[in-house]
Amino acid sequence: MDFDKQIDIIKSDFEESRRLLLAIGDETRQSIIITLMSAGCDGMRVGEITAKTHLSRPAVSHHLKILLDAGLVDVWHEGTMNFYTGNFGTEFQHLCNLVHHIEEFRTAVTETFGSDTCYSVK
Repeated sequence: MDFDKQIDIIKSDFEESRRLLLAIGDETRQSIIITLMSAGCDGMRVGEITAKTHLSRPAVSHHLKILLDAGLVDVWHEGTMNFYTGNFGTEFQHLCNLVHHIEEFRTAVTETFGSDTCYSVK
């Protein structure tokens, strides 16, 4: 295996996943994502998310904006009402690619050096 090429691929995967990793690194946003997952395709309004997460409306709105900007949440409008749903497409696929390529790298390191940690090789 060409380790340098694999490292370049992983570097690119990290770059593509950066917005997602920053957005999901916050426990509050994780809670909102889980809440939206439970709503399915019906979506939820801010008030419903507030009730389920026990957060204030301003806090929910703030975190929804971050999730929207990261491409992890979609919103649609019915009259004056906004409904939010999780978007588990492209951004999460970048994360899957990152994990997959790291696992390929780890496997190659183990096959080459007999261990998946550098400490064990020394």
